[in-house]
Amino acid sequence: MELLELLTIASVCLCRCSIMSSLSVLPPECLLQPFPVPQRLMLGPGPSNVPARIIAAGAQPMLGHLHAETIEIMNQVKSGIQYAFQTRNRVTLAVSGPGHAAMECAIFNSLEPGESILIAVNGIWGERAAEIAERIGTDSNVRTVAKPEAEDKLDKLDKYRPVVFFLTHGESSTGVVHPIDGIGDLCHKYNCLFLVDSVAALGGTPICMDEQGIDIMYTGSQKVLNAPPGTAPISFSERACQKIFNRRTKPISYFLDMSWLANYWGCDDKPVRAYHHTGPVSSFYGLRESLAILAETGLENSWKRHKEVAEYFHKGLEEMGLKLFVQEKKARLPTVTTIVAPPGYDWREITGYIMKTFNIEISGGLGPSAGMVLRVGLMGCNSSKANVDKVLEALADALKHCHKSRV
Repeated sequence: MELLELLTIASVCLCRCSIMSSLSVLPPECLLQPFPVPQRLMLGPGPSNVPARIIAAGAQPMLGHLHAETIEIMNQVKSGIQYAFQTRNRVTLAVSGPGHAAMECAIFNSLEPGESILIAVNGIWGERAAEIAERIGTDSNVRTVAKPEAEDKLDKLDKYRPVVFFLTHGESSTGVVHPIDGIGDLCHKYNCLFLVDSVAALGGTPICMDEQGIDIMYTGSQKVLNAPPGTAPISFSERACQKIFNRRTKPISYFLDMSWLANYWGCDDKPVRAYHHTGPVSSFYGLRESLAILAETGLENSWKRHKEVAEYFHKGLEEMGLKLFVQEKKARLPTVTTIVAPPGYDWREITGYIMKTFNIEISGGLGPSAGMVLRVGLMGCNSSKANVDKVLEALADALKHCHKSRV
């Protein structure tokens, strides 16, 4: 190395030291070296593994959030969501945020202070929806039904006359898939909007928004779609739009205000898209690619594969002597299986052993199922018999090596 180069390097180092010495907070040592992210098989309830194709899409060059090419990508994302949801709704888009952002967007825009919402609580997501609705200031008008059977819904809709009925299609905390048919018509009979959370189910089990009379539906990018967390597809029927675009009051969230988001996504037929927020452009690339994969696969093929793989998994579990938490076969969610926590074992030790020994993530329960179940997610690219064989092997080995109490 030449003397001039050495002097230049020394000068730069001295300059950096001089600058750093005047600062009270120094550069963190942990950030001065790369962080080695491990390869892991993500078989929990989400997020799921991201295919190389989607990772590559997200690594494409940055564009401005209102560049013509970005708008075209957003338009294609909208078309992909319409296919995945089976809807022709013009107000269809992806919220910049996780599934929780879409849940808040749906509730904050459809509900005003003083109005009633009826929430079917079949797991943690119904509980979470109730808490979100209460923050609007409608706590006295948030009604819940614990067992959302047909007669319960009819009775509560007639009694409370809510403007919105909320139902979780695929409850990932309990592993239950709830039937949808007929509920939309029932809601409309009582002039009520039908709001569906399909975060854990969309793409893995049949749902058709228009055909089933669903007024508002949303999902997350990180489940069956296999995209990174951070975008949440959502769609509103014309009936829902009549309600949300003719409010007496503004929604409590500016960021989630559909009057702005509809324009940002070109859903309001205005010639110009106004600046609302800087959308996660790289995430839009990934979401577009995930929707492209679903379109290539075909919805019906995706539904069929998830059903077949789940049934293969359930059979393997039963042959091992493990019990499924959801006893009724048709009520089992194909994307997330709940297994009764083996008696005498600490579920934390089981999940920890499988992570350490096999580099596979499975999880324990959540909310009402906490401490009661193990949860295994088989979503999108992770829904395969090969992955089932891996997790069955891991479970069998964990039961051999983890401590079992004799009490």
